[in-house]
Amino acid sequence: MANPRLDNTPDNGDHESSSAPNSDDWRSSYRDVMAISEFRSVWLAHALSMIGTNLLNIATSVLVFQVTGSALAAGVTLALTFLPPIISPLIAGLADLLPRRRVMVACDIVRAAVIVLIGIPGMPIWAIWVLLFCSVVPSVPFAAARAAMMAEIVQGERYVASTAIIQLTTQVGMLAGLVAGGVIVSYVGPNITVMSTGILFVLSALVVLLGVRARPSPRAEKEDRPGFLAMTRDGAKLVFADPRLRTLALLAWLAGLYGIPYGLANPMAEEIGAGPAAAGFIMAGASVGAFAGGLVLTRIIPPPTRMRLLGPLAVLTCVPLLLWLASPPLWLMVTALALCGVAGSYQFVANAAFVLCVPKEGRGLAFGLVAAGLQAAQGVSILIAGFFAEHFGTGAVIASAGALGVVCATLLAIPWSRMAGQTIEQMNATENAA
Repeated sequence: MANPRLDNTPDNGDHESSSAPNSDDWRSSYRDVMAISEFRSVWLAHALSMIGTNLLNIATSVLVFQVTGSALAAGVTLALTFLPPIISPLIAGLADLLPRRRVMVACDIVRAAVIVLIGIPGMPIWAIWVLLFCSVVPSVPFAAARAAMMAEIVQGERYVASTAIIQLTTQVGMLAGLVAGGVIVSYVGPNITVMSTGILFVLSALVVLLGVRARPSPRAEKEDRPGFLAMTRDGAKLVFADPRLRTLALLAWLAGLYGIPYGLANPMAEEIGAGPAAAGFIMAGASVGAFAGGLVLTRIIPPPTRMRLLGPLAVLTCVPLLLWLASPPLWLMVTALALCGVAGSYQFVANAAFVLCVPKEGRGLAFGLVAAGLQAAQGVSILIAGFFAEHFGTGAVIASAGALGVVCATLLAIPWSRMAGQTIEQMNATENAA
């Protein structure tokens, strides 16, 4: 398995890097990464798209819930933001077939065009669902291209730092988009809010186009390009034949269980007599915790320790959901979800470890497949949770998800405790490479 290098030598001539960090200056990696202009452009584009995505999610879910008054319909709306990867993992391979900057720009432009259509007043619910589904499909190759491109711009412990910065930005973007979305919808209505998000994706495309230099696709020669089916087969084999990659992927997919409160935010808010603003705070609760937890995990805890903590943190992420057995008030809901987010920051490290352990030639597709599985797990879970919430209420559904999550996380934490050492050794070998 190829190891990323940390020296000054560009990776195949397409890598911008400064001198390699040693075991004593890993904390400086944040500053080193932010000094790279290309990374700053990728980071800013990601921030804009995350704010737009979550602004769209809250506005569209409120729009549908106001029209239908149905927890299931609201659940379907949010589930559709996760479900496209179920039928579109093949397009993640575009990140390995086409120039990655081109993929990112095209995806943002397509999303902007579709989002404007969603906000047209009088649009039937079925049309909103179809358009919302289509607006999310481009996010699959976008995320795969971004992750693979970052591995070309930064490497080693700096890649861990760059991933942490992106993930922290994701949480801030979610927080800003959801909270601002809930407030904005209350004042200007969901239709205008939805249509305005298209501007953010256009800005994201411009930032990437102007701030990231063009690179050829990893498979530049046409005769070397395999078909989509062959790439998908090889990518699945790459991920699931390796126990370490498989465990990291399943740890990521655990979010399908502890992310269920996100999809039930509107019916939860209605059950306690609150409105869209409360739903926005509920949806954003985990982001607040993840931001704080991510800072602690990646800035204070040394790399070997954080790698060993993946399993225990995965278990702890699901525990706060058991509080829903007691019908908590709004403040306790948000607090519990923030605690989920603190422990759930293990995803920052799991994400980086996964990408660094995958050979360069398959990074785009491997990341895309796992990201597709993650979104699919979240979408299916929210859809099922919305169905059962109609019959048993949100409290019973969320508490059940928490109990199941604790069991699944424990089953993954046990094998990871044996694999963490191997991953740490690989990271140390990479950092010590001359």
